[in-house]
This record gives sequence, structure tokens and C-alpha cells, in this order.
Amino acid sequence: MSEPEATAPPKSTADEPWPVRVVSQKVGAWIAKLGWVWVDGQVAQISRRPGSSVVFLTLRDPSADLSLTVTAHRDVLDSGAPELAEGARVTLHAKPEFYPARGTLSLRADEIRQVGLGELLARLERLKKLLAAEGLFARERKRRLPFLPGRIGLITGRASAAERDVLMNTRRRWPAVDFRVINVPVQGPTAVPQIIDALKVLDNDDTIDVIVIARGGGSVEDLLPFSDEALCRAVFGCRTPVVSAIGHETDAPLLDYVADLRASTPTDAAKRIVPDLAEERQLIDIARRRIERAVLTLVEREEHRIEAWRSRPSLARPELLIDQRAGDVTALRERAVRSLDHRLRRADDDLRHTVARLRALSPAATLQRGYAIVQRDDGHVVRAADEVKIDEILRVRLAEGELRAAVRENE
Repeated sequence: MSEPEATAPPKSTADEPWPVRVVSQKVGAWIAKLGWVWVDGQVAQISRRPGSSVVFLTLRDPSADLSLTVTAHRDVLDSGAPELAEGARVTLHAKPEFYPARGTLSLRADEIRQVGLGELLARLERLKKLLAAEGLFARERKRRLPFLPGRIGLITGRASAAERDVLMNTRRRWPAVDFRVINVPVQGPTAVPQIIDALKVLDNDDTIDVIVIARGGGSVEDLLPFSDEALCRAVFGCRTPVVSAIGHETDAPLLDYVADLRASTPTDAAKRIVPDLAEERQLIDIARRRIERAVLTLVEREEHRIEAWRSRPSLARPELLIDQRAGDVTALRERAVRSLDHRLRRADDDLRHTVARLRALSPAATLQRGYAIVQRDDGHVVRAADEVKIDEILRVRLAEGELRAAVRENE
């Protein structure tokens, strides 16, 4: 270290600022304190310069728009990852270094390991369990897609077969459908950040009713961006329903579990997000015919009911009911007359019998046989001779008429 550097003041001021070299040295010293670290990332670029023993890598974060330059000896790369290609996932042991001359930061690696398919699948399985435990796959949080979305947001690769399949099959099913398409990389180190940015743009668009993320088939490594944790969490946080249409039927990135609807292919997504106009017209025709049949059946049933009502005697011949009631009244009247006549005759017979009995027991009947009733003037009936006096006038009641007699002799 030179003298000016050794005698540099511990703090900078406006009157005594640090030289650039001092700032660079201090930045380098702070960065050197991090030491050796293990770093995971995706190789965005590999540069092997002819005649140079140093290989330059651009290591990119799969979930963010960040990258670092990595330098490694050719032997380190050939021993750890001899077939390393752009887009591969690697884990490397490196130390951060700051280059004062250029003011840049890079990593110096002494070991590079290419992440194999088995390890990738193991990482995905661990991430799948983590997201499931947090509830990102919960069925109850899945939102239903609108029956007929007014506008559809599509995130896919530019001029890709997936874009063509979604647009063509959707418009074939419902010609008036409207799309807002955002083209992004669907593989490689820049895929996840751009997909997340496009997702935010469409989610903030109030005219978008459903968002479709589509990509054609590919290897597990090609579909890794759609199993990224940051993308899964971004889809989970969307307020707009999201449809995942990644790969083929057998492909199942983690995005399929987080999305509100999983389509097996981009073509299947087109069938799931909009109804088929021809099928809907056919269903409407079937429903119309069903309604017509129901109405005709109802009308016919009511007609039969009215005909049944009209055929009833009360409506067909209303006078018949009156005649029947008149006959009933006549019969009741005759019955009442007969009953009254019978009662009168029976009462007359009873009266005759009673009169006959009375007459048989009456004194008048006795008088008819020649007997007489003798009474004194005071009405007392004479029953014995000693009850009257000589010359007393008595009333003699006969069967017909009365006599007055004087007593001449009393024996």
C-alpha cells in the first residue's frame, strides 16, 4: 500500500474526500469479507476465449432479472461440468471479487457442478411440498372462470405453436372473443421475470377476465420456469383467474397446481375458457324445443281438463241438475204429504178410539139405555131417597132433555 493510501483519513468529508482508489479498495475489502459461498443459478452465457485458460460465465437468477459474471479456470469447468451449455442449472463454489480497474463485481469459482435431472426433480418435489403446506394448491381457493370472458389475457412465446393453438381454437369456438397477447420468453434465464411482469400487467388490466399462460411441450429443463417459486407465488396472488396450459398431457409443472384451472394443452385451454358457439346454439335449440313441448303438453292437458269439465252434466246440461233437484223437492213434498196424511189418519183413528172409549165410559151412554140423573137445585146428584124432601123440586136429566119433578112421597 502506498503512502497516500496508508495515511488516508478514516472518514471522508467535503473538504477531505477519498480518492477513487481508496473507495475501490474499501469496497473490495467489504466484498472480500463474504468469503467463499455456494451459489445456485442458471447459465445465461458461456464465453471460452481462444488461447485463454479462463472461462467466463454469465450466471442468472431464474426468478429475477439479475446476473453476475463468473470466472473459472478451464480445468475447473471441464472437471465439474464438461458438457455445460447455456440454460443449464449449476451450483458453484465461488468467492466474490471486486475489480477496481473496471469497477465491476464477479465471482471466481473453484468448483462447478451441473444440476442433474434427478436433483432438479428432487428440488421440485421439496418446493411442491412447501407450497402445498402453505395452501397454494388448496382446492377451496380456486376461482371459477367466467362463462364467457369479455377479454382474455394470453402470456406465451412469440409466434409460437401454443399462441397459434390458443388463438385459432378459441376464435373457432367463439369468433367474437377478444385477446390481449403479451409475448415473453418461455424458457431460459429471462423467462420467469418477464412472465411475472406480464402477469402483473394483465392482472392490473380491469378489462381482462381471465389470464392464460401457454407453452408447448418440452423437456423437464425447458419447463423449469413454470415450476419457479416466484412465478407460483405471483400466480397465487393474482386477483384474476389464471389458466395454466403448459406442455402436453403428461407435463405437470408446479404452475398447474397453483393456477385456478389446469389445461392439459394449449388447445385444451381454448376449449375450457370459452364455450363453443355451435354447441351453445344447439343447446338453445334443444332447450327451445323442450320448452315448446312442455308448453304444448301443458296446453293439451288443460284442454283435456276443460273438455272434461264441459262434459260434466252440470255444464253440459245445467237444467238436469235443476230437474234432479226439482224431482227431489217433489219427492220430499210427496213424502211429507204422505207422512202428514198418515199421521193425521193415525191421529184420527186414535181420536175415534178415544171418543169411543169416552162414550163407553160417559154417563150419556148410560142415559141412552134409559137411566136418568136426578139433581137437586144446587146441582147435587141425588143418590139416596132420604137425601130429598117432600115437595122438593128435582131436576131429572134424561138422555134427551130434562124434567122437573116434585117429590110427593119419600119412602
